[in-house]
Amino acid sequence: MRRVVCPGSFDPITNGHLDIIARSARLYDEVTVAVLINLEKSSLFTVDERIEILQAVTKDFPNVKVRKFHGLLVDFCKQNDIPAIVKGIRVVSDFDYELQMAQLNYRLSGVETLFMPTNPEYSFLSSSRVKEIARYGGDVSGLVPDLVHKLLVERLRG
Repeated sequence: MRRVVCPGSFDPITNGHLDIIARSARLYDEVTVAVLINLEKSSLFTVDERIEILQAVTKDFPNVKVRKFHGLLVDFCKQNDIPAIVKGIRVVSDFDYELQMAQLNYRLSGVETLFMPTNPEYSFLSSSRVKEIARYGGDVSGLVPDLVHKLLVERLRG
């Protein structure tokens, strides 16, 4: 069975994230979406809320499962018999950072990293930008799944 992991904080999940997950699901037998527990970062949605949201927006992909993790991603991969990481790349600066991480991860564990170019429609998109736009009342409805849009509006505007 060909397994990969799509890691991230997903706070919130964007259409760009969902595109990478969907494309990975077409290529691999099993895709684990791994939600990072980062205690040093304040998040808009809790880890459990993000997991519920991800499960809802990926329900049409039977080969996608959602899990949380903390610590090193390569340890999560080894514990779950996942030989490869899929990372979406939007711009050159993403590649520079992700290449260094990929090389470190391979050195630490032998886990491979595969880079997937982002659909150009989402090349400008990031969770932090979505939150900022939504926080100031901007319309992010075309940037995130409908469920995420509804929850963002509720959370940020009360």
